[in-house]
Amino acid sequence: MAGTVPRQGARDGEAAAEGGPQPGRRRGKPRIRASKQRPAHSVRLTEPEYLRIAAGADAVGMSVAGFLATSGLAAARDLDRTAAVIATTQDVLTTLFLLRRQLGIANNNLNQAVTALHRGVVPEGLDDTIAAVLLAAEDIRRVTTRMTNPEGTQAA
Repeated sequence: MAGTVPRQGARDGEAAAEGGPQPGRRRGKPRIRASKQRPAHSVRLTEPEYLRIAAGADAVGMSVAGFLATSGLAAARDLDRTAAVIATTQDVLTTLFLLRRQLGIANNNLNQAVTALHRGVVPEGLDDTIAAVLLAAEDIRRVTTRMTNPEGTQAA
């Protein structure tokens, strides 16, 4: 049995007799391509970040790329909520320390105003001091609401 084994199919590029590819004929559905190729973008993630994103994508039955695109577009549609969600601890602390300083200044002014009122004198700028305290209190309420309720549904 040292002879050559005959080839199946047609010789010299002729049409195949059975099941093989035929020259000039495609198999399957034609692939519809976009008229312009979309640009690809890469994202660098740490291993824990990737694992968290992959778990989220798996939970909703999406690919990691699809999950990143969908969640990125959702975040871009609501920038106020996104800013609150991704605010870093440093940003929050900086804002809170600034508000603390403003309240300290307003507190000092209020103490001086109360001392003047006890002496029977109505101090100048009392209305401005009260307005500053109310503004600082509203800023603190806004920051704490963003921290405790990042979905954006504000309690009345």
